[in-house]
Amino acid sequence: MKKIALAVLLAVILSPAAAFAQVSIRIGPPPPVHERRPPPPEKGYVWTAGYQRYEGDHYVWTPGKWDRPPQGHQRWVAHKWVHRGDHWEMQEGHWQ
Repeated sequence: MKKIALAVLLAVILSPAAAFAQVSIRIGPPPPVHERRPPPPEKGYVWTAGYQRYEGDHYVWTPGKWDRPPQGHQRWVAHKWVHRGDHWEMQEGHWQ
């Protein structure tokens, strides 16, 4: 029972760190895909643009979508790839 409680405690403590994990690779991302934005489902929704994610050994397009901010008038900061020296790092999108 103690092992299970310890595992759950570690999962809870480490989950915020996982949310800010970065992917680092040596191959730059392809250009973004041009998306047609459908109309929002209702007032208050914000468009979260699509992005290239790295999966295994190649990039995969993740389409954009309409989403409701978790709190009031937050804005969406899009995912982006940043070139740092000899590699690329993914900065995860988030609400701000």
